[in-house]
Amino acid sequence: MNYLLLFLAVALGYGVALFLKTKKIKQISLYLAFSGAFLLAITVFELLPEVFETPSKSIGIFIMVGILLQIFLEFFSKGAEHGHVHLHADTKDFPWLLFISLSIHALLEGFPISEENNLLIGVIVHKIPVAIILSFFFIKAGYSRIITVLFLFLFALMTPIGSFISENSVYIDTYHTEITAVVIGVFLHVSTTILFESSSNHKFDLSKMIAVVVAILLAYFL
Repeated sequence: MNYLLLFLAVALGYGVALFLKTKKIKQISLYLAFSGAFLLAITVFELLPEVFETPSKSIGIFIMVGILLQIFLEFFSKGAEHGHVHLHADTKDFPWLLFISLSIHALLEGFPISEENNLLIGVIVHKIPVAIILSFFFIKAGYSRIITVLFLFLFALMTPIGSFISENSVYIDTYHTEITAVVIGVFLHVSTTILFESSSNHKFDLSKMIAVVVAILLAYFL
């Protein structure tokens, strides 16, 4: 069921984009702020205490590795992980660099998901607006529907695959804490960037502040 929900989050984003065509949605930045705050809160409330059960400076190193890895991935994805696609689609070939960078990010997202935490909800909330914006990019750039659907289908598979590997690999289980720390770094970078970029002039208005506070409270009481 978890695998299906992760897949359907991307499918839902594509469906919303098709329904809205290429209309501007004011609410998308509000939902981005909510999703960023929710993901950040889940990371702080659930993943950080897990990796620091036995305090160690090496955990901090792995978190920093995750932050640096996400910065490196965004060199190729141009910020698609946090809802901004700045690519120039001069050709309509399959965008391999975007796909590979997003796939690595999505694969890592699946590793810490378990029944002991609420990360599944956080990742779903994060994926929907990203899928909407990715879909808008493909539609506006004039990509064929076949390439668009293929890209989103393969992208939608990555997080369930990551979760499956995590649950069934002894090697991943052995280094679960270290891998989770890397993912924490990825989430910290993505979620704080979403919060920073989802506000014009990097300032929060009242509606965004309310969205952020509600997201944090929901994550805490889950």
